[in-house]
Amino acid sequence: MGRRGPGAGRLAQVAKMAEDRTPNLFDLNPVSGAPQPWTLPDMTRAERVIAFVESLPITKGFGAGDRVQLLPFQRDWLEAVYATDDEGNRRVRTGLLSVARGQGKTVLAAMLCLCHLIGPECEPRGECYSAAATRDQSALIFAEMEAIIGESPWMAARLNVQRFHKQIEDTITGSKYRALASDGAAVHGLASSFVICDELAQWKGRELFDVLRTSMAKRREPLMLTIGTQSPHAENIMSELVDYAGRIGAGEIEDPSFHGAIYAADEDAALDDPEAWAAANPALGVFVNEQTIREEAQKALRMPTFEPAFRNLHLNQRVDAEPKAINPAEWNACGEQVDIAALRGRPCYAGLDLSSVRDLSALVLFFPEDGGAVLPYFWCPKAGLALKEEQDRVPYRTWAGQGFIEPTPGAAIDKAFIAQRLAMVCQDFDVKAIAYDRWGMAELRAILDREGIPELPLKDWGQGFASMGPAVNAFETALIEGKLRHAMHPVLRWNASNLIFDTDPAGGRKPSKSRSIDRIDGMAALIMACGLAAKDEGPEVYRGAGIEWV
Repeated sequence: MGRRGPGAGRLAQVAKMAEDRTPNLFDLNPVSGAPQPWTLPDMTRAERVIAFVESLPITKGFGAGDRVQLLPFQRDWLEAVYATDDEGNRRVRTGLLSVARGQGKTVLAAMLCLCHLIGPECEPRGECYSAAATRDQSALIFAEMEAIIGESPWMAARLNVQRFHKQIEDTITGSKYRALASDGAAVHGLASSFVICDELAQWKGRELFDVLRTSMAKRREPLMLTIGTQSPHAENIMSELVDYAGRIGAGEIEDPSFHGAIYAADEDAALDDPEAWAAANPALGVFVNEQTIREEAQKALRMPTFEPAFRNLHLNQRVDAEPKAINPAEWNACGEQVDIAALRGRPCYAGLDLSSVRDLSALVLFFPEDGGAVLPYFWCPKAGLALKEEQDRVPYRTWAGQGFIEPTPGAAIDKAFIAQRLAMVCQDFDVKAIAYDRWGMAELRAILDREGIPELPLKDWGQGFASMGPAVNAFETALIEGKLRHAMHPVLRWNASNLIFDTDPAGGRKPSKSRSIDRIDGMAALIMACGLAAKDEGPEVYRGAGIEWV
């Protein structure tokens, strides 16, 4: 098969060096005639992979022209990922390596792609893919692979590099490599043998990840690897993998098909602590200059707005660039489970936040007498779930399937559906009052009247500092004192991670929908519910017919 595209001539010249000297391209170096270093007897599978990687040339930067020498953290990870059982089968199907930026992730990814395309892990008609957030980023791994091929005559002798399509084909095994991007056209019908996801935290959505993951079912020993820095957001796919690795490491679950290595500084690490730098940067002093990290740390100390980015990118912590209203540790400390059956008929307060046509609507119940139990309800249009996933980059369809979101019929939010649910909630629980934002309530009240639903204990709740300020204080007090139990509801947790407050000159606070990174509907509803409970402190009112409003 002829080579095509820019650079084909150069690769053909390199390949000519190997002509007439290729008796066995799998086992012998066609130039020297010596056995390939990964074909020596009595090598483990991991040792073969490591030998292949360390046979490759360094094509740029410090050490260019020399052979690769893996660092201890890279070697440890590869030994764990390519470990085998008694029959020689690789146990791991999904591997994760999370480190700070600048740790040689792209180069390692390129070398592993070549390992599965043409090295000891290749297979007949294999399908190897590298995937990144954008087309430009996906081209980085391809460029590294092309550079290595250009300095490896035996590879150039059998690989057809198509630069325009970012595709490489092995003319002997029929295996193919292709670079993909999460913001590109959808890809289906794949049978992936090897996938590497580069900087998964930056991906636009999860569709490509799910397509690649499910495409591996057609292979006997598929492998998906993810290499990158942590995402600031708990709902990101990268965070899901990091958390899963943490649960395995803690002994909560056992899954030999998954291996994760997380290099990150402790949450409370000081910015200028060299030990924290080393914890997140295992290639410190090799790929990353320690003086550069020191200068960035000093900049973050002098300018607080630089701190979140430094913690995320250089300490590999799950920290967003925008300071959030809720400390994740405090939120997680209130994650105790809730027994819904035990709450039937119990007194509670509710907050209702209605959405526009296609957005999320939320009702949240707060039970102050039951340890601060929180019971959220979320709704959004069923026809828009896929679009919402793409826009908000969270798994709406998964949440709906798990019962955390209730899709309403049609492409627009169905307020009649919500009205019926409100009536059912008030039948099941002793709802003292439902605080609501005025927006959209006129239509809902009309629907309640039309449907003949008995009058609900609705209470108009202002969204300014005067009403929301005391409510925020009540919510924050309950959170800090551990008087909330939210059962780690994933949609409410997502809302909590997005929450940002506006502050007035007097120090009053209110949720900011304009400044918050994403949806906060559930938190707005919870804060209103806590505000209702705080207003109802008098026993002469609470034990009586309801709330007395002044």
